Amino acid sequence: MLWQFDFAHDPFLKIDARFSGSCAETRKEAVLPTGTDRVRRKPLARFLALAGFAMALASCQMFTPPDVQESGFQPSSKPITVDNVAANSKLAEMAKAQHPRILATYGGEYSDPKLERMVAKVVGRLTVVSANPTQTYRITILNSPNVNAFALPGGYLYITRGLLALANDSAELAAVIAHEMGHVTANHGLQRQQLEAEEGFATKVVSDVLGDSPTAKAALIRGKLRLAQFSRNQELEADGIGIKSIGEAGFDPFAAGRFLQSMSAYTDFRSISGATDASLDFLATHPNTPQRIDLAQRHARQFGAPGVGTRDRDPFLAGIDGLLYGDTPEEGYVRGETFLHPGLGVSFSVPGGFIIDNSAAAVTATGPGDIAIRFDGVSIDKSRPLTDYIRSGWVAGLDESSVRQETINGNEAATAHASAEGWQFDIAVIRAGGQVYRLLTAAPSASTSLDAVARSVSGSFRILSAAEKAALKPLHIRVVTVQPGQTMGSLAAQMVGVDRKLDLFRVLNAMSPGAAVSAGDKVKIITDR
Repeated sequence: MLWQFDFAHDPFLKIDARFSGSCAETRKEAVLPTGTDRVRRKPLARFLALAGFAMALASCQMFTPPDVQESGFQPSSKPITVDNVAANSKLAEMAKAQHPRILATYGGEYSDPKLERMVAKVVGRLTVVSANPTQTYRITILNSPNVNAFALPGGYLYITRGLLALANDSAELAAVIAHEMGHVTANHGLQRQQLEAEEGFATKVVSDVLGDSPTAKAALIRGKLRLAQFSRNQELEADGIGIKSIGEAGFDPFAAGRFLQSMSAYTDFRSISGATDASLDFLATHPNTPQRIDLAQRHARQFGAPGVGTRDRDPFLAGIDGLLYGDTPEEGYVRGETFLHPGLGVSFSVPGGFIIDNSAAAVTATGPGDIAIRFDGVSIDKSRPLTDYIRSGWVAGLDESSVRQETINGNEAATAHASAEGWQFDIAVIRAGGQVYRLLTAAPSASTSLDAVARSVSGSFRILSAAEKAALKPLHIRVVTVQPGQTMGSLAAQMVGVDRKLDLFRVLNAMSPGAAVSAGDKVKIITDR
């Protein structure tokens, strides 16, 4: 699926359209894919793109890279390589140019020989029955907790460790990879690029000839609908190709429907507002999940009744045992409603009901009442007063009279208020440990909760002690065998560093609320050991 970064509904970009000066020591700079990348947002999820980067959760991406060259690029030796990409292939050159951008955006490559061997075995079975046996593929595991997989024209395929953590057997992994292979063999990237170029030209003609008339608007909507339908058809076509491939490779063809359901359950788990209906998005570029599951099951039935094919669950679980889960130490950790960064030695918390998202660009949080929070860092001269920095022009709609010099938990700070285009903002700038950090809180103009939320968040900012930093450890997926007398509840209680343990246990292990575990079963838990 193609994505587009949409800044139109980003409240924070109304106060700082540049967000310039972010210090590399504070956040890794996200290098965003260029060209025709698209992001489809839910009403609340739009706040997660506060720095121009959004978590692509539980969805497939099909990038169409621009025809650009990356100077000094050397192909990585870490990705799993089924075969070398065809020499002198224009598509391969385009993908190679985009590859470093993908790595920068998704935290680089995740290296684990045991995991790579497991993935390579799955890919090897699929290449034998590929719809295009002459197509070669290069598979990269991305070091990202996001649940995602996507493809570049030319055979570059990407899966995140977050997706591997959610899958439960080799057949489900095969379904994802075969779907992406389907995009490549069906040339969806090039088809989409061509159609968008045609629609772009048509849009310009309509605008030039008809201006802003109702007729012009209707024509533009028709064009958007055509693109949306084209993308939906691509996804469904890739589903069909993928399920045919895994069935022919001897995998359980019903795995595709199972994993679609797992992704939907994980999306609901992560959603601040509960389950959402993607079909309500009028211009949605992706089929809604119930439709995809229904069609996936129809395709699978062509191979027989449920139970046909192999799942290869034990080899898969052995491959992901020990897999890093959630954030990396370099990006800090989210523990419930608190963000802690051992490298920077700082921490802050958000109120109950807020969900923190730790992306490569910034730490963001969303909560009730469309309130959003952003945390990042800037590099400014050590002698420059923070009040002067706030007044330096990066805050649009600043209330000059609200600028105050303060001290927050022993740290030099400055605060202010601003308003712009239906939003109100609280700005807190804090100097600590030789760095300057920004905590920005946004709320709709009619909200009466901004001050309370902002004061709670900025007031929680503090320096971590040496003992606290030493105690912070990354989380991992661990595969354990259920012992007699153990239940889902007792197993979930063993998990550390996560909220809603029982709900997450069920999602990770694809278990319904009424399901039960039996002695001898193998299940996934999350631990820091």
